[in-house]
Amino acid sequence: MMRSLFSGVSGLKNHQTRMDVIGNNISNVNTTGFKSSRVNFEDSLSQTLSAASQATDTVGGTNPKQIGLGSKVSAIDVNFKDGSVQSTGINTDLCLSGNALFVVKQGNQTFYTRNGAFNFDSQGNLVNAEGLFVQGYMNESATEHNSINTNGATSSIAIRAGKTMPSSATKTANYVNNLNATAATITGISATLDDGSTASPAPTEVEVGKAISDTDPRKVVAAVLTMSDGTTQTVTAGKYKQGNSIPLSTTVKVYDSLGSAHIVPITVEKTGENTWLAKLAKTEITEEDGSLTTLTMTDAEIKFKETGAFKEGSAKLDLAYSNGNGAAPQSVTISFDNLTQYANSSTINAEADGYASGTLDTVAIDETGTIVGTYTNGILRREAQIAVAQFTNAPGLTKKGSSLYVESQNSGVPNIGTSTGFGATITASALEMSNVDVANEFSDMIITQRGFQSNSKIITVSDEMLETLINMKR
Repeated sequence: MMRSLFSGVSGLKNHQTRMDVIGNNISNVNTTGFKSSRVNFEDSLSQTLSAASQATDTVGGTNPKQIGLGSKVSAIDVNFKDGSVQSTGINTDLCLSGNALFVVKQGNQTFYTRNGAFNFDSQGNLVNAEGLFVQGYMNESATEHNSINTNGATSSIAIRAGKTMPSSATKTANYVNNLNATAATITGISATLDDGSTASPAPTEVEVGKAISDTDPRKVVAAVLTMSDGTTQTVTAGKYKQGNSIPLSTTVKVYDSLGSAHIVPITVEKTGENTWLAKLAKTEITEEDGSLTTLTMTDAEIKFKETGAFKEGSAKLDLAYSNGNGAAPQSVTISFDNLTQYANSSTINAEADGYASGTLDTVAIDETGTIVGTYTNGILRREAQIAVAQFTNAPGLTKKGSSLYVESQNSGVPNIGTSTGFGATITASALEMSNVDVANEFSDMIITQRGFQSNSKIITVSDEMLETLINMKR
């Protein structure tokens, strides 16, 4: 039989295989996270008619005479180039870019995928379309909202709807922003008493609504304050002292051990050069239910450096509750470290920790794969972080269908971690499109078709030659 006949048959088979791969690529042109493949050919064995000879003094060397015996498929390579990012608007859809794959599990079997079309099931499990559990790192702490241990083993991500967050009592409050270094001070006080008269001599300190002095029971109903900048101000409430600035009213929101909020009024006034005084505006506050909360705080002297930077000063606020709800007495440390004193408007504000209990409202996923929960109390909590796997030879993975891969002998073992650790990027509310290039596939289809036709022609011509040979006997 003619060698060309078998060469043509091998060519037909190989081009048929190539066409099968092209067809599969085009079939998956819109498959999420699909990676296209290509077929590489190589020549098969060659029959040597004569070996190469070495040159001598009398004759030159000759090349070997060999006849090839056809072609074979050398490899079917997977192209792991990133596909385009397609926005979907679904917050659990994830597009992974870079050398990494998502990790999913079914029982004890682990799979890997680039298809990030995930969703939460009825039990709060994050799953793919086949119901496989997405793997990651859970925040196991009840109090730490940003603590996720990504160095341990992964687990299935589960975030139940309606999840609650316990309340947290306030422990510290920090005053921030600026106190005006050029704040005007009081140089004179004219007090109007409840009998219509003006206090004489002029007092150096008054509290509107209280007696003018220990020996004079008449109450102050209003006061005109003369300021160091030449202006005057009429006040009908508050306590004022000559030489000091008009007190700035601030509040600190304090949460008790049961999560109830209490608004504590604190005033801050300038008492001298680079010196301010913070003190309670009230020693008792009436809550919405009519109960009283008793406040205790030693006046705090706040000092600044000549540069306007904070120098020293702190306070301790104690609260005792009488509302009968079981809240424990508590102490709150008040810090002024983040205050400055510059010649600019006063923008002082208190920021305190603690919060009421809350219920999970929404979840969002950021570019690191971290699932952040927003609770009804306004607190953001890092619930989990999605794990990814990286392989030394990702194209060596074995396809298992449903856009899933498994580890093979030549893929290398998976390195499990986070996307940022591997230089990968996660885009939320988006999916990775197939990386199939339709134009290239159509071009390859034409080339493959021509190759198939050429090989079929070899068989036809070889057959005709054999027929001619057979007919010679007739």
